[in-house]
Amino acid sequence: MEITNVMEYEKIAKEKLPKMVYDYYASGAEDQWTLQENRNAFSRILFRPRILIDVSKIDVSTTVLGFNISMPIMVAPTAMQKMAHPDGIHYLHGLRVVLRKLLPQDLGFAFSNSMLLLIQVYKDRNVVRQLVKRAEEAGFKAIALTVDTPRLGRRESDIKNRFALPRGLTLKNFEGLDLGKIDKTNDSGLASYVAGQVDQSLSWKDIKWLQSITSLPILVKGVITAEDARIAVEYGAAGIIVSNHGARQLDYVPATIMALEEVVKAVEGRLPVFLDGGVRRGTDVFKALALGASGVFVGRPSLFSLAADGEAGVRKMLQMLRDEFELTMALSGCRSLREISRNHIKTDWDFPHYFPAKL
Repeated sequence: MEITNVMEYEKIAKEKLPKMVYDYYASGAEDQWTLQENRNAFSRILFRPRILIDVSKIDVSTTVLGFNISMPIMVAPTAMQKMAHPDGIHYLHGLRVVLRKLLPQDLGFAFSNSMLLLIQVYKDRNVVRQLVKRAEEAGFKAIALTVDTPRLGRRESDIKNRFALPRGLTLKNFEGLDLGKIDKTNDSGLASYVAGQVDQSLSWKDIKWLQSITSLPILVKGVITAEDARIAVEYGAAGIIVSNHGARQLDYVPATIMALEEVVKAVEGRLPVFLDGGVRRGTDVFKALALGASGVFVGRPSLFSLAADGEAGVRKMLQMLRDEFELTMALSGCRSLREISRNHIKTDWDFPHYFPAKL
């Protein structure tokens, strides 16, 4: 079957993966309202295309944290990729956002040949120090701090399936670290240790602590309100990732595309804002950028395409998103990312009717 859009990879992945694994990747918290809303909200944003513009040449490249990238589409940090495919990226909480084997330079994105480490601040700060030091030595270029998991959300599919790490897999990011007295030969012992290390006392002061142990720029992942966006600026964050953790934490929070503009307005251009959640089409990418995002992250599409067809699946998934995004730019009359503006879309909250100022 010829794959013609990103959503089709999920259908293939559902057929190929064990139910426990597919449900772990696909499900959200409780009623899964936010999970559905992450997608549905995009359909309520409409285009206002401009016409009679020369779009014979279109440039989709951009710059993120000083790094040139070929498109504003990046692979989101996701957990336990080896459940999807034996060649999956080998980290649990630390993800190499760009892996040359999977993500070639000609599709270069997410800091080109660089890497972004996703971490949580654990109770044992020595573990965090070791993770950060390892990232610096490996050439990582930035850190994304997850801030929306003081406790894990209630994911009923995982409860029903009694989710456990499949035999033969381990949490690679913690291998070789000094973890104190735990059973390092037992995968379940390691998993239990990591789960128990989630620090419910995490606060804004921990961002300052993290800055004190590394010179790498720190992005805050999990911001969905203007109030928190302003505080992130005050605490010196290098960027914000608007995310609701794939709708896996608190149900009935807004879709990330609905929260995006509020956050963008709050930071007033002082740092870049990225969108994570619900992106399945190039049109979604365009809408996010029109609302002020500097780029988008895709999570589940990378997992499902990896499960469906390995490296080739990830390559094609990214290429389809790029092609759709470029087509959307052309049909909207935009030749570069700089030309994408708020005037190119109409949203539910434009009242009473959205008419831009005269050009």
